[in-house]
Amino acid sequence: MFDIDFQFHRLGAGALALALAAAPGCGDDGDAGGLPSNAAAAVANYGAIVEASYTDSLTAAQTMDAALQARVDSPSQANLDAARDAWLAARIPYLQTEVYRFYDGPIDGDDGDPEGLINAWPMDEMTVDYVDGNATAGRINDASFTISTESLADTNGADGEADVAAGWHPIEFLLWGQDLTPPDMLMPGQRSFEDYSTAENADRRGDYLMTASDLLQENLQFLIDSWAATGDSYRAQQEAAAPEVGLQRILTGLIVLAGFETAGERLQAALDAGDQEEEHSCFADNTHNDMLYDVVGIQNVWTGRYTRLDDSVVSGTSISDVVRAVNAELADQIDAQVGVAVAAAQALQPPFDNEILPTNTDGNTRVQTLIDELRALEMLFTDVFVEFGFTIPPDAL
Repeated sequence: MFDIDFQFHRLGAGALALALAAAPGCGDDGDAGGLPSNAAAAVANYGAIVEASYTDSLTAAQTMDAALQARVDSPSQANLDAARDAWLAARIPYLQTEVYRFYDGPIDGDDGDPEGLINAWPMDEMTVDYVDGNATAGRINDASFTISTESLADTNGADGEADVAAGWHPIEFLLWGQDLTPPDMLMPGQRSFEDYSTAENADRRGDYLMTASDLLQENLQFLIDSWAATGDSYRAQQEAAAPEVGLQRILTGLIVLAGFETAGERLQAALDAGDQEEEHSCFADNTHNDMLYDVVGIQNVWTGRYTRLDDSVVSGTSISDVVRAVNAELADQIDAQVGVAVAAAQALQPPFDNEILPTNTDGNTRVQTLIDELRALEMLFTDVFVEFGFTIPPDAL
């Protein structure tokens, strides 16, 4: 088995993901016998799950949008709390879609969008609004900046990776504000509802919030359209191709999200730093759920089963079924390890910034356990990649 972590260090996540997804598979030389007959059905079921989960993400975002509008129209503590609850609820279906990244699919695109417009992180909050010690920071407080979906899209990332103008996290910041409380106080940001009534630039703040919500919905709709089963969509093209094409992509998403992204970029980096600024949803203190539902997304893809917002279930032939057809022992190992990883994510104690405090020995152990279990899962998924004869192209090494 190749050392995937070593390749990440050499290539970076994006380059390796593309290498994995573009790698010649067991059918590229005319020998398609390496894949079992249920592979195409698993790819089709994956597409159905992707479409359903993006549709749920948009539905939840639309519910959030109504709560945001109520908050802007009638600023009050009750409406602020309702908007925050709607944001937290909308994150649950979206986080389960992150496993569809890392293989140059519709979410990542050719230039990193629309993912960069949806879930870019980390965020330098002073590019959006005031921060502690700088009451005039951000585009909200810059009267020369025209607030529109076009301007937010154009300025997203304009001054560097942390210049996040659009997506979930600017909305989060505009709901909670900076988290300035010590982690052991177990409190998120404490932005006042008066920021949308009596505070300086209250109207522009409301305009920015609603514009960011509009842009988020536009990009989620694009993803739904990309994964529709009809026409010339990405999904239709994938299902028309040889099954190894889709299978390589699916495995790439599983490998990269489990290991490099979640275990590495989001967990190990935060644990090593021991700093609340390193957590993924640092304003709302929702990072424990970010980690959990990323792992649940992995479980959905592996088991071929997704539970929708209305409790209906999309299910069918799974990646587990495909692996089981060629290596039942490996499938059993992954079944067990997925369950262990989900349990380790569920064991995290909110808020995450308290878990990573250097003085919180038990919290550090819980985070490290999740890292270790995700790394083990990454290696098992890599074993599947190799089992099917998929290889990294020599010129990528």
